[in-house]
Amino acid sequence: MFKGKTESEARDYILDLVAEYYNEYKIPKEYKDGDRIPYARRVFDEKEMQNLVDSSLEFWLTSGRYTRQFEKEMSEFLGVKYCSLVNSGSSANLLAFMALTSPLLGERAIKRGDEVITVAAGFPTTISPIIQYGAVPVFLDVTIPGYNIDVTLLEKALTKKTKAVMLAHTLGNPFDLKCLKDFCDRNGLWLIEDNCDALGSKYTIDGEEKYTGTIGDIGTSSFYPPHHMTMGEGGAVYTDNPLLHKIVRSFRDWGRDCSCESGQDNKCGHRYDGQYGELPKGYDHKYVYSHFGYNLKATDMQAAIGCAQLKKVDYFAERRRHNYDVLFDGLKDCQDKLILPTPVENSKPSWFGFIVTCVDESDRNKIVQHLEEKGIQTRMLFAGNIIKQPCFDSIREDKEAYRVVGELKNTERIMNSSFWIGVYPGMTDESNALVKIVLNRDTLTGMSQDGAEGSECFDGFSFLTKEQAQKILKDGVDEYGIFYSVYTWTALTYFVADMWNRNPIYKCIKK
Repeated sequence: MFKGKTESEARDYILDLVAEYYNEYKIPKEYKDGDRIPYARRVFDEKEMQNLVDSSLEFWLTSGRYTRQFEKEMSEFLGVKYCSLVNSGSSANLLAFMALTSPLLGERAIKRGDEVITVAAGFPTTISPIIQYGAVPVFLDVTIPGYNIDVTLLEKALTKKTKAVMLAHTLGNPFDLKCLKDFCDRNGLWLIEDNCDALGSKYTIDGEEKYTGTIGDIGTSSFYPPHHMTMGEGGAVYTDNPLLHKIVRSFRDWGRDCSCESGQDNKCGHRYDGQYGELPKGYDHKYVYSHFGYNLKATDMQAAIGCAQLKKVDYFAERRRHNYDVLFDGLKDCQDKLILPTPVENSKPSWFGFIVTCVDESDRNKIVQHLEEKGIQTRMLFAGNIIKQPCFDSIREDKEAYRVVGELKNTERIMNSSFWIGVYPGMTDESNALVKIVLNRDTLTGMSQDGAEGSECFDGFSFLTKEQAQKILKDGVDEYGIFYSVYTWTALTYFVADMWNRNPIYKCIKK
């Protein structure tokens, strides 16, 4: 097979075979009626597989050339100076917080007992580093339908102990960055943007549109398969601050003071002549530790996948926005039963999911169960209210472990009444993988132009022909007596798509 070939030629031959393998076995199959529709799924092509194999053939395994390439290209994509690749989004959050505890920051360093403003309606790893270090999370309520921090509570939360704000952009919807940035700047606070659910989201501040994660002091991303891009596992920490970057690298690389890359020696030219701590003068700088750090590097194989995925992020974000728009248009007549998600002002979200809150709390479980039975995967808003989770059992009675400002009414409501479904880029109109939720036929019989009566849940879809769609529009009702307004969004979707030579029109399935 390789006789007469150079190593480079052999490698190219293998990579060509990988592309053939992908095209033969891995191209996504078209959606078929009855297939399960997940809330998220990895989206990739032969480029990711070729990069992965290319990296494996080098057998460097740990961080290497693909890691350096990814960090450079990720920085360029976001418009920031520094990016550090890590092994997960959780590690990224850990490093972002731990960087702010470094003694190198002097009086601005977070110390045990200092307070960090956050929310309880989110994912645990936004909060875990705060608690595990011994700082105090201060929980504020969120708003509905934005599902982000209620900024009217910020001043009430502020004390002499407040050092930072650490928040996630919920399901891709940015929080009020202008208000948060102003608040932090006025009070000398650090702002950490947990951007793990929002890569590709944009926010306009001071007349300039920027990617979320780049407006605060530190941003983080996750590359777990459901997220906006994937490496399987992986994450990143990014910043414009050179000192924070240096600290992040130290914590990521065992706590080392040395900045040499893996396999590199004596980059600074002073490997054996420095004085550090109480070590003897000239102690090998590669083994000097300025922080209590970790090994949180990703492998070069992960980075190789990331290099290919990064080129698709803008497309992924557009597909997510498109899928959100389709769902919103399909559900806007149901707002007497469901509260639909709304982008924050000045934002352009790259949605991670489509979250709804049931007007009637008792409907949530009924609707979720019905959707799951129909093969449509659902998710809660992560922890719901993190304070109610078992992980808080050991500190729930400790009045100094955390604080709550005001009441968490909306947080409680989200825990009891909200769920979300997918908008990931692999959900295409063409394959019918895009979840279009409509009201249950039993409910729609009472439909008028003023809206639906009843509190039933949702059902699925089947294709309409062009002739059937035209007949419904002409008659005002379908063969089951379902009122015209239900099909308005459907008809619009069809005739717009028809201009693109597609056929994504749907109709409710009779139970």
